[in-house]
Amino acid sequence: MDRSSLQALPPRDWFLARGRELRCNERPLIMGIVNVTADSFYDGGRYTKPEQAVAHALELVEQGADILDLGAESTRPGAHPVSEQDELARVIPVVAELARRVTVPISVDTTKSRVAQYALDAGASIINDVSALRCDAEMATVIARSSAAIVLMHMQGTPQTMQNAPQYENVVAEVVHFLDERLQVAMQAGIAKTNIVLDPGIGFGKLLVHNLDLLNQLSAFTMLNRPLLVGLSRKAFIGQMVDRSVDHREWGTAAAVALAVDRGAQILRVHDVAMMADVVKVAAAVRSRASSARLEHYA
Repeated sequence: MDRSSLQALPPRDWFLARGRELRCNERPLIMGIVNVTADSFYDGGRYTKPEQAVAHALELVEQGADILDLGAESTRPGAHPVSEQDELARVIPVVAELARRVTVPISVDTTKSRVAQYALDAGASIINDVSALRCDAEMATVIARSSAAIVLMHMQGTPQTMQNAPQYENVVAEVVHFLDERLQVAMQAGIAKTNIVLDPGIGFGKLLVHNLDLLNQLSAFTMLNRPLLVGLSRKAFIGQMVDRSVDHREWGTAAAVALAVDRGAQILRVHDVAMMADVVKVAAAVRSRASSARLEHYA
């Protein structure tokens, strides 16, 4: 598919990361999680050494990851902030090594502009900002100047406070409005619309009912005309429903991922890449056939 045919796709079916075309029109993309942290809620401490993180990332690519997402600061509820120096020391060696060894795009999960800049210099092409450009005034400039892709996520509060007492009158409408506003802010700062991905922030400042409403009504976000990234993997709201610890939530995650694909998610951020790649393929095939059947019915 050349650039002209790419442009013919709906805007929500593709995005650019430093000039690279990433398409999610045929099936959603799998973003594999690589936590270079000591305190992430599921795999914190497993991949703190660069060689461990690189080995894990290479394994995720073999399992079918379309994107690798590296994080050096936990954003679980109640997590403590990490200094810029520590974050750089943890993540940059891993980015640099992976940039030499993989062809899939590398994303770095950070809210700090200097970490983003060093990561992009080391070979990353996507920045996953859970603050949606609100934490660091220079982040938008770094993204615009580099033509990197940016993920803008909704979060009520901060990781330290977000689960204290989240409240919404209409969670879906409020998150849609927030992401629309951040989309406009990003574009006004010089970031191309084609380089922006949106994330409703499931689990970030939401109660169980809020997460279920967002998952059930993901199709509401299609009005924003940007690819939708959804992170559901092993999260606490799944544990609330299945009454299982974080180590045993893979089947609950699989159900949530399938439903997210059916409702329009185009990038799925997951820990268990091999399993969720199969889930996504099947769910996407069913969704595609359902769309074809509707078109045939009205033909």
